[in-house]
Amino acid sequence: MTDVLRRGRASLAFSFFAQGAAFALLVTRIPAIQDRYGISDALLPAFLAAVPVLAGLGSVATEHLVKRIPPSRVLRWSQPVVLLALLGVGAGDQLAEVAVALGAFGLAVGGLDASMNMLGVSLQRSYGRSIMLGFHATYSLGGIVGASLAWAGAHWHLSLFVSYLPVVLVLLPLALVGSRWYVDAGADTEGKEEAVAGAGAGPLVFRLLLPLCLVMTFAYIGDSTVSNWSAKYLKDVLGSSEQTATVPYNVYMVMTLVGRAVGDFGVRRFGAVAVVRLGAVVAALGFGVVAVAPGAGVGMLGFTLLGLGLCVIVPQTFAAAGRLFPGASDTAIARLNIFNYVGFLIGSPLVGALGDAWNYRGAMLVPMVLVLATLGYARSFEPQPDRYGEVHERPRTADVGRGSNGV
Repeated sequence: MTDVLRRGRASLAFSFFAQGAAFALLVTRIPAIQDRYGISDALLPAFLAAVPVLAGLGSVATEHLVKRIPPSRVLRWSQPVVLLALLGVGAGDQLAEVAVALGAFGLAVGGLDASMNMLGVSLQRSYGRSIMLGFHATYSLGGIVGASLAWAGAHWHLSLFVSYLPVVLVLLPLALVGSRWYVDAGADTEGKEEAVAGAGAGPLVFRLLLPLCLVMTFAYIGDSTVSNWSAKYLKDVLGSSEQTATVPYNVYMVMTLVGRAVGDFGVRRFGAVAVVRLGAVVAALGFGVVAVAPGAGVGMLGFTLLGLGLCVIVPQTFAAAGRLFPGASDTAIARLNIFNYVGFLIGSPLVGALGDAWNYRGAMLVPMVLVLATLGYARSFEPQPDRYGEVHERPRTADVGRGSNGV
């Protein structure tokens, strides 16, 4: 069983890596996508907003799908669609073609994100210790690789299709092969239908999940500000070149990798509440630095702090949902994942609208305030009595035997 868990953990980590690379290749080339398809500045926010809306629909669909099929199957088929849709973004010439490709990307990403985090939470339960930040660290590593390839594409003036094709040709077969070892582990396998029914959309459940939904929204408003506007901010506000404008997201992802690589140890030592509070403060400081940056160098420092602060919040939010609803964590995670896209839906148009109506420096203060609001909900990350993580961790052997039900 231990070998099964290890293989499942490694294959899931690769899925996080592939998704990080694909997403980075998309968002860091937004200026190039805009130029290729002639998307105006006024229309760009609508395109950016359509992706999270469709992803939210994909997450809702996943909630219902996993009542009938295991999350591993959803992940196995949604990841190839994401990669092929990315290739489609680079292959078209007409506005309608990029709209279709981005639509497919959004729908598939919803199922991909939800199912990946379902499997991650269930594996963490089987391990009996914090490992979620490690999965998200591999996502960050993928983001670094993707952003670096995007920089190379901009530097050598490669077309989007030429930039995307080698990545898809490498990641797609590896993802399909790795999907053989996904593990649907954890407590959801026993009495799942009854647990899901008991954890419906009633007011008690919504009350318990609402603080985490708000935290997820605030975190992704911050994250979407970086992913969708960092390149444009550096180029248009701080006066950098197009090549340099691809760097902030890379710097951001490097720091998310660093923070997540050590984050699990921080959770084990100090608990999730302390880690989330520290992350919120550091992220708010990062937005403040970006807002007042006199040039690209100081702007990079701000994005560095943002990556280090925001990186711990989202993985711990998924983990907290798994602890709150140990018998129906798949349902809780699918619903929580919707607020990932709510954050993107609000963040991208909000920053763009404020930037156009006011200025982009002032727009950076809005996600700063929202991230600070996370401090008011930090207690929601405390381990629940009689549930997983009663102190900071449970003995590792506590759930490993139970995970065999999902294999």
